[in-house]
Amino acid sequence: MLKYLLFFLFFCSSTASAQLNELPNFTGLVEKYGAAVVNISATQSTNDINQQIFPEIPEIPGIPENSPFYEFFKRHMQPFSAPRKSEPRSLGSGFIISSDGYILTNAHVVETADEITVKLNDKREFVAEIIGTDKKTDIALIKITANDLPKVMQGNPDNLKVGEWVIAIGSPFGFEHSVTAGIVSAKGRSLAQENYVPFIQTDVAINPGNSGGPLFNMKGEVVGINSQIYSRTGGFMGLSFAIPINVATEIADQLKTNGKIDRGRIGVMIQEVTKDIADSFGLANNNGALVVSVEKNSPADRAGIKARDIILKFDDKDIATSADLPRIVGNTKPNSKVSIQVWRDGSIKTVKVEVGEIPSDDVAENRKSKQKSKKEPITNRLGLALSELTSQQKKQLDVTNGLLVEGIQPGIASRSGIRVGDIILGFNSKDVKNTEHFNEMLNQVPNGKNIALLVKRGDVINFITMKLNDDLKK
Repeated sequence: MLKYLLFFLFFCSSTASAQLNELPNFTGLVEKYGAAVVNISATQSTNDINQQIFPEIPEIPGIPENSPFYEFFKRHMQPFSAPRKSEPRSLGSGFIISSDGYILTNAHVVETADEITVKLNDKREFVAEIIGTDKKTDIALIKITANDLPKVMQGNPDNLKVGEWVIAIGSPFGFEHSVTAGIVSAKGRSLAQENYVPFIQTDVAINPGNSGGPLFNMKGEVVGINSQIYSRTGGFMGLSFAIPINVATEIADQLKTNGKIDRGRIGVMIQEVTKDIADSFGLANNNGALVVSVEKNSPADRAGIKARDIILKFDDKDIATSADLPRIVGNTKPNSKVSIQVWRDGSIKTVKVEVGEIPSDDVAENRKSKQKSKKEPITNRLGLALSELTSQQKKQLDVTNGLLVEGIQPGIASRSGIRVGDIILGFNSKDVKNTEHFNEMLNQVPNGKNIALLVKRGDVINFITMKLNDDLKK
């Protein structure tokens, strides 16, 4: 009996040891390629009216510090706070694709940033320039000024197999260079409202901050960009989605060359071909994309495509599911003439179409041109740059009127305590309607006269008074 027990224990020990030996070791991969993964953070504008209130010492006009009443008012006055410049915060991850500083990340990581900071594994930091972004694929190309940087190797996502081990390196919740591992759960996954990306689905733990980071295979090659998770809690729940690297590099090449994306369109609304639809249309299988409607005067309309056609092939590429068509059409160069194979009235027909183009401003942004188009704010007599509140801002602030202070030049207004982000509700005894109304009332006040501005800062509303004098802005 003892002999059998010893044999059983030896067998279990050997089996467990063999299983442990079969588990992958990621240490070498991380050591070799982890240096090419970066953390992306940004300093954002303080003009967000929801983030403008920070406690500070209240203004106590007209009372000197040596007065016995100064301490009383300091303790009992409600703080009338001013916005401070926001500190850099971690937004996501990225990875270096060329030694001269080009970096791939997600568009949603950088699109709201005013100034982008890239931190390398060796603690060096660089200010990055946005070369371009493409919202439809959620790809952004940014660049830092540096040379001889570590870079990743790019693999072929088409060679990935379901069940294969993959790892992610990124900055979840700002924790830089965190490594998580898992397997490929599925390939070519289509997500709602994401028509141009055949996602790689994994069970690698991805959380906020991982966005834009690389997905590696076991050869140390980047096969995808971690982009989304499926979650009902906001945190990881076992389903992560990565953009295939070949899709990303194709977008990056266009952004680098043109600063925008040339994407084809034909102008059809489509839906999935179910088994029931295939049976009713006389198709042997449920491949293809069913045309629901055709846009008038679109390339498809001019080519003779009709509602109820089922598109089986586009430019000799099979359409296995309806999700394939937008990707294939989008990747086709505008003005190209291609053939479309359709199922119509029980038989296959072929038509020729000249592919149109989705407007560039609809698919990509070039931050350079966007910045050049910005105009300097126009200041008024007080040196204030004001803008009118949108209906959404009025709703957020719970006001019916007001002007947002967007900029201040040195002078009487800045010395009187007006701050960027303040909301001016009134001028003396009158409500402020718009910038024209404000400036009209201001210009009627002669030098030497006092004015009182009703100012809202957070939940506090106070009058700020000032005397107009000879240092007014003309």
